[in-house]
Order: sequence, then structure tokens, then C-alpha cells
Amino acid sequence: MRRVKRCVRVVAAVVTLAGGVVSAGGDPAAAGETPAALASTGTAIQPTGMTARSTGSAAPSVVWGACPAADRADSPAQAAPAHATHTECGAVRVPLDYRQPLGRTLTIAVNRIAATVPRDGGRYLGTLLVNPGGPGASGRKLAEFVAGALPGEVAGRYDVVGFDPRGVGGSEPAMHCVDPGTYYAPPRADAVPRDAADEAVLLGRARQYAGRCGDLWAWLLPHMTTADAARDMDRVRAALGEEKISYLGYSYGTYLGAVYATLFPERVRRLVLDSSVDPGAVWYQANLNQDVAFDRRHRDFLAWVARHNDVYRLGRTEEQTSFAWYAMRARLRERPAGGVVGPSELDDVFTAGGYTDRLWPELASVWSRYVRQGDVRGLLDDYDRLGGHATEDENGYAVYLSVQCTDASWPRDWATWQTDMAALHRRAPFLTWPNAWFNAPCAFWPQQGRSPVDVQGRAGLPPILMIQSRGDAATPYSGALGMLRRFPTARMVVEGGGNHGISLAGNTCVDRHLTAYLAGGKVPERTAACPALPEPQPVGRTAVRHARGQERLAEALSG
Repeated sequence: MRRVKRCVRVVAAVVTLAGGVVSAGGDPAAAGETPAALASTGTAIQPTGMTARSTGSAAPSVVWGACPAADRADSPAQAAPAHATHTECGAVRVPLDYRQPLGRTLTIAVNRIAATVPRDGGRYLGTLLVNPGGPGASGRKLAEFVAGALPGEVAGRYDVVGFDPRGVGGSEPAMHCVDPGTYYAPPRADAVPRDAADEAVLLGRARQYAGRCGDLWAWLLPHMTTADAARDMDRVRAALGEEKISYLGYSYGTYLGAVYATLFPERVRRLVLDSSVDPGAVWYQANLNQDVAFDRRHRDFLAWVARHNDVYRLGRTEEQTSFAWYAMRARLRERPAGGVVGPSELDDVFTAGGYTDRLWPELASVWSRYVRQGDVRGLLDDYDRLGGHATEDENGYAVYLSVQCTDASWPRDWATWQTDMAALHRRAPFLTWPNAWFNAPCAFWPQQGRSPVDVQGRAGLPPILMIQSRGDAATPYSGALGMLRRFPTARMVVEGGGNHGISLAGNTCVDRHLTAYLAGGKVPERTAACPALPEPQPVGRTAVRHARGQERLAEALSG
């Protein structure tokens, strides 16, 4: 699955989110070890953190302190309502390998926006752990966003806690595999190969990335699964002194939450899954499903541009705007805009529109100025804001591949990929090949993929709230139905639009269901429907007003 963090980050710049076995020893349950036995007491450390090393256990509590200056400067909570209190930071030590809990350890960075109600009173609801997806996204920004975006009477009853999963961001060690300035230097090779020579170049990049990760992180790669991250979450729970936790996860974060609920059902108080991954499709098939959904959503954008031909003058029908878009892409292959934006960079920019239609007016305007006026400045600016963050995001990409390539088996015969992508490209050309190359290192990954966790509801789980848009491209609606079928206690709220990550993004109907659930555990009796936000307009204040909630959420989801 094309990692959401990289693409959702782009939405934050606008006026801007996809189970393996625990360790190399295989599934501990199969070896006679229960999840509870592996979820031993959390080990907390000072906020400064440390890299992996051998150590014994320490006191099961987090030492909270001031957050690093870089975190404070980069926080989206600056726009949060006054009820959001200040943020504290800390860290939790976890085993590298849960089959050897007293062996080498890793550090998980955490932050907290503390409850405002007394902890010894009846109104305190415990910890709300949040995750923005990825895999590879930091959850610490999302914690600040959620604490500020929820109504004060709800947020104040929780300690809202974010964390950077193993390998990510402030957790130690943080994974990096290549020099991003070199590896991502634009313009990159066109992701849609025209011949065997083009394909060989792209295959070389995929092999290079996989090989470099293996050279640097062979000791860590066997332990970078979703199940490992779920067990880390339970260590965080224990270190916080909580018997149960509540959880809000977006995109891949829904899969992480589902794996946690499968392994630790008795430790879940409330569980919110927004924009759900299909647990039955991880991860190769999920990407193929996603390619079809993104192509459909791109065609929705092209149809919207056609409806506003009086503004953009790019075509009166979807067929005409589609011709104009692919003609622009072909021209950029021969002559990259400003020597920077070629077809692959263009794909990065416009993929962002598949995550949120709030970007459509901006993307259409930039496209129109390039085609009709020869103005490349808009493309360059949007690549810098929307698609040019690969240099900053190499850590997230390294973790993304480490998790997805290990969570499940991938085809190791490139001929399988080639056949599947060639067939799918004919009917879904927008993202099929770009997405394939994004994930292609999994074909050469030094760590073999495992059997995914059998995600399912278990005795002891409370009612679960799922939130989904019907036209979501990153996590298609059909996959969310697959998640729903696996959890008998789950109920879904469906928004009629097509954006990805929809709670706390400006839809009051959706947010009423979310706050009712977080405050009192209330879910709809059956699937509930919410109308979509109004379609964006090409000019005027309407689009900006409705974009604001999605923009702030997307910034938080970007990590």
C-alpha cells in the first residue's frame, strides 16, 4: 500500500494518511506463549532516550519532561483551542525481540497532553493512544492535534498520548537507508517504463534500496512487524500504569489497532478505526486494490475540472481533461518543468488530490497555468510543498518498507509484478506503476515476509467505532467492509465523500459520532450515514473554509 504519510503530508501545505509475526522465532502463540505472557511490564526511561542495547527491566513508569525544542517549534497545536494543555515528552524501552524480553532493547518516544480532570475521579477516562498511519509516521503531532480538536469536555477526560513506532522519528534507533539528497534527486526516472531499458533503471533503484537497508539494519529488520509495534503499544500501556487503553488510529493505524485488539482484547477500553485497511489483503493485493481506487478518484478530479471549464479551460468533459493531463505528463518527460518536475514528480503532486478534494482547486489552477500560459512556477512550488518532501521523509519510507515487506509475503519473481502491473495499468493508469515502484524493494527485501496476524474480534472486546468515506482511495470502502466483518462488536459511520481520514476534519456529523463514543462508549445500532462536505469550489471562501479542518488533520497525520 502506498504509504499515506508521504502523500498526506502534502495536504498540510495547502491554503494539506496499510501483521506480521513478532520475531524471527515465529508466532509466539504457536510456540505456546500467550500474548499476555509476552506483554510483560513496560520499561520506562528518561526522555533523552538511548539506542538499542542489552539491559534489564526498570520501573514501569514514564518519566515526563520538557519536549525537544524541534518538536515544540514544529507543532500543529499552535492553532489548538485553549483547552489543550501543554505537551510533555518521555520514552519507553521495549525489547527488540519479544521472545528475548531481557535482551537488546529499543526506545519508543512518547508524548502526552494530560487530562484536565482529576485522575481519581469518576470522570477520568484514562489514556487515549493515537496513531496516524504509515507505517512510518510519527504519532506525536497527532496527539497534540487530537487533544486540541476534540471538544474540551471530552479531551479533558483523557491523557492523549502519541508515540513514534519502533524505528520512527524520535524513537531510537531511527532508520535511514540511503542518502535522500542523492536517491530522490529530481527529476527521477519516469515511473511508467516505456521499454526494458527503462524498467531496468527502476529495478536497479529498488534493489539498491533493499540492499542498503539490509546492509545497515540486518539485526533490526526481522523485528519490524505490525505485531512488534502492537506489543510495543502494550509496553507503553503498562509504562503508563493503565490496565486498559483507548485508541484512535487512521489508515495503517487502523490495522495496527486491529492487530492490538486481536492480541490484547482484554486491554482495550475504546477503539476508533478511521479509514480502515483490509486485513485480508496485506499487502501486495492491497496495493492493487488501491491502484484501482486512486484511478477512480483521479477521474473524479478530472470530471470536477471539466465541470469548471469556465475557470480552468482544460476541457469540457472528463475525456478531454484526461487527455490534457496525460499530455502534460508526456511533455514533462521530455522537458521537466524548471529541470525539476518530470512525470514522476508530477505523479507525487497529483496523488495528493486522491487523499483530499480540498486540494483540487489548487492543483487545477497550477495545471491550467502551465498548459495555457507556460507558467512552471506553480508546478515547482507545488512539488516543493506537496511532493518534494522525500528528502525529509526517508526515515518514514525505510520504516514503511521494513514493516510491509516483513508483515506478509510478497512475490519474489519480478515477472509476477510485471504481468500484474501491465494488466492493471491498462485500466488504472494513474497510480499502478508509480505505486509498484514505491513498493518494489519488497521483491528484493533481505528479510522474508511472514504470515500476517489473523485479525479478528475476540471475547472481551468492547463496542468498536469505525469511520469511513465511501470513495476513499487510500483505504477503499470494500476493505473497510472486510475489517467490519472481522469484528462483531464494530459499527461503522460512513461519510458520502471520498476523502481519507475524516474524523476531526470538519464534518460535524462524523465528529458527533466520534465524541459520543469517546465520551460514553456509544456506537450506532447499525451502519450510520453522514453527508459529505460540500464539493470544493474553484474560487471564493467556501473552499478555504471547508479545507481548514482537513488541512490541520492532514498536517497531524503527516507526522
